[in-house]
Amino acid sequence: MITQCYFIVNKFEIHLEMQIKIIKQILFYFLIVFYLFAGYNHFVTPSFYFPIIPPYLADWAKEINILSGIVEIILALLLIPKFTRSIAAKGIIVMLIAFIPSHIYFIQKGNFLLGSFTITPLLSYIRLFIGQPILILWAWWSSKI
Repeated sequence: MITQCYFIVNKFEIHLEMQIKIIKQILFYFLIVFYLFAGYNHFVTPSFYFPIIPPYLADWAKEINILSGIVEIILALLLIPKFTRSIAAKGIIVMLIAFIPSHIYFIQKGNFLLGSFTITPLLSYIRLFIGQPILILWAWWSSKI
Protein backbone atom coordinates (compact mmCIF):
# COMPACT_ATOMS: atom_id res chain seq x y z
CA MET A 1 0.00 0.00 0.00
CA ILE A 2 2.75 2.47 0.95
CA THR A 3 4.68 1.53 -2.17
CA GLN A 4 1.63 2.21 -4.31
CA CYS A 5 1.11 5.63 -2.69
CA TYR A 6 4.77 6.48 -3.20
CA PHE A 7 4.51 5.46 -6.86
CA ILE A 8 1.41 7.63 -7.37
CA VAL A 9 3.01 10.65 -5.66
CA ASN A 10 6.26 10.16 -7.59
CA LYS A 11 4.36 9.83 -10.87
CA PHE A 12 2.43 13.04 -10.07
CA GLU A 13 5.68 14.90 -9.26
CA ILE A 14 7.26 13.81 -12.54
CA HIS A 15 4.14 14.84 -14.46
CA LEU A 16 4.10 18.23 -12.69
CA GLU A 17 7.79 18.79 -13.42
CA MET A 18 7.19 18.05 -17.11
CA GLN A 19 4.28 20.51 -17.20
CA ILE A 20 6.38 23.21 -15.52
CA LYS A 21 9.21 22.62 -18.00
CA ILE A 22 6.79 22.97 -20.93
CA ILE A 23 5.34 26.19 -19.48
CA LYS A 24 8.86 27.58 -18.99
CA GLN A 25 9.76 26.78 -22.60
CA ILE A 26 6.57 28.42 -23.89
CA LEU A 27 7.23 31.56 -21.82
CA PHE A 28 10.84 31.63 -22.99
CA TYR A 29 9.88 31.44 -26.67
CA PHE A 30 7.12 33.96 -26.12
CA LEU A 31 9.74 36.37 -24.72
CA ILE A 32 11.79 35.96 -27.90
CA VAL A 33 8.74 36.58 -30.10
CA PHE A 34 7.71 39.52 -27.90
CA TYR A 35 11.02 41.34 -28.43
CA LEU A 36 11.24 40.41 -32.11
CA PHE A 37 7.79 41.91 -32.65
CA ALA A 38 8.56 44.95 -30.48
CA GLY A 39 11.75 45.62 -32.44
CA TYR A 40 10.03 45.09 -35.77
CA ASN A 41 7.21 47.42 -34.72
CA HIS A 42 9.69 50.29 -34.29
CA PHE A 43 10.21 50.20 -38.07
CA VAL A 44 6.62 49.51 -39.12
CA THR A 45 4.92 52.13 -36.93
CA PRO A 46 7.56 54.57 -35.70
CA SER A 47 4.87 57.18 -35.09
CA PHE A 48 3.67 55.00 -32.19
CA TYR A 49 6.95 55.55 -30.32
CA PHE A 50 7.62 59.25 -30.96
CA PRO A 51 5.02 60.54 -28.47
CA ILE A 52 6.57 58.54 -25.62
CA ILE A 53 10.08 59.92 -26.09
CA PRO A 54 10.67 62.65 -23.50
CA PRO A 55 10.99 66.21 -24.91
CA TYR A 56 14.64 66.53 -23.88
CA LEU A 57 15.40 63.64 -26.28
CA ALA A 58 13.04 64.78 -29.06
CA ASP A 59 15.89 65.99 -31.30
CA TRP A 60 17.05 62.37 -31.56
CA ALA A 61 13.61 60.70 -31.57
CA LYS A 62 14.10 59.08 -34.98
CA GLU A 63 17.54 57.72 -34.05
CA ILE A 64 16.36 56.53 -30.63
CA ASN A 65 13.44 54.71 -32.23
CA ILE A 66 15.66 53.00 -34.83
CA LEU A 67 18.29 52.07 -32.23
CA SER A 68 15.63 50.69 -29.88
CA GLY A 69 14.20 48.54 -32.66
CA ILE A 70 17.59 47.19 -33.69
CA VAL A 71 18.61 46.46 -30.09
CA GLU A 72 15.33 44.66 -29.32
CA ILE A 73 15.68 42.44 -32.40
CA ILE A 74 19.35 41.64 -31.71
CA LEU A 75 18.69 40.85 -28.06
CA ALA A 76 15.75 38.62 -28.97
CA LEU A 77 17.95 36.68 -31.40
CA LEU A 78 20.75 36.44 -28.82
CA LEU A 79 18.31 34.77 -26.41
CA ILE A 80 18.09 31.75 -28.71
CA PRO A 81 21.61 30.24 -28.38
CA LYS A 82 22.31 29.06 -24.85
CA PHE A 83 25.82 30.53 -24.86
CA THR A 84 24.57 34.11 -25.52
CA ARG A 85 21.38 33.89 -23.45
CA SER A 86 22.83 35.39 -20.29
CA ILE A 87 24.31 38.35 -22.17
CA ALA A 88 21.01 38.91 -24.00
CA ALA A 89 19.01 38.80 -20.78
CA LYS A 90 21.36 41.32 -19.14
CA GLY A 91 21.07 43.51 -22.25
CA ILE A 92 17.28 43.39 -22.06
CA ILE A 93 17.41 44.35 -18.39
CA VAL A 94 19.71 47.30 -19.15
CA MET A 95 17.43 48.35 -22.01
CA LEU A 96 14.35 48.18 -19.77
CA ILE A 97 16.11 50.31 -17.16
CA ALA A 98 17.07 52.78 -19.90
CA PHE A 99 13.36 53.04 -20.82
CA ILE A 100 12.40 54.17 -17.29
CA PRO A 101 12.65 57.91 -18.15
CA SER A 102 10.06 57.30 -20.84
CA HIS A 103 7.73 55.75 -18.27
CA ILE A 104 8.28 58.68 -15.91
CA TYR A 105 7.44 60.97 -18.82
CA PHE A 106 4.17 59.02 -19.26
CA ILE A 107 3.25 59.91 -15.69
CA GLN A 108 4.21 63.57 -16.10
CA LYS A 109 2.32 63.85 -19.38
CA GLY A 110 -1.00 62.79 -17.84
CA ASN A 111 -3.72 61.50 -20.16
CA PHE A 112 -2.61 61.07 -23.77
CA LEU A 113 -3.35 58.93 -26.80
CA LEU A 114 -0.88 56.27 -27.87
CA GLY A 115 -2.24 55.10 -31.17
CA SER A 116 -5.90 54.52 -30.44
CA PHE A 117 -5.28 53.70 -26.77
CA THR A 118 -5.61 56.30 -24.00
CA ILE A 119 -2.79 56.20 -21.48
CA THR A 120 -3.87 57.47 -18.08
CA PRO A 121 -1.55 58.32 -15.19
CA LEU A 122 -2.80 55.18 -13.40
CA LEU A 123 -1.80 53.01 -16.38
CA SER A 124 1.56 54.78 -16.45
CA TYR A 125 2.16 54.01 -12.77
CA ILE A 126 1.14 50.37 -13.30
CA ARG A 127 3.43 50.12 -16.30
CA LEU A 128 6.37 51.60 -14.38
CA PHE A 129 5.98 49.86 -11.01
CA ILE A 130 4.46 46.53 -12.08
CA GLY A 131 5.07 46.07 -15.81
CA GLN A 132 8.76 46.99 -15.89
CA PRO A 133 9.72 44.80 -12.90
CA ILE A 134 7.81 41.87 -14.41
CA LEU A 135 9.63 42.30 -17.74
CA ILE A 136 12.97 42.60 -15.92
CA LEU A 137 12.29 39.44 -13.89
CA TRP A 138 11.12 37.62 -17.02
CA ALA A 139 14.37 38.47 -18.81
CA TRP A 140 16.46 37.47 -15.78
CA TRP A 141 14.53 34.22 -15.41
CA SER A 142 15.00 33.45 -19.12
CA SER A 143 18.75 33.59 -18.68
CA LYS A 144 18.44 30.59 -16.36
CA ILE A 145 16.72 28.31 -18.89
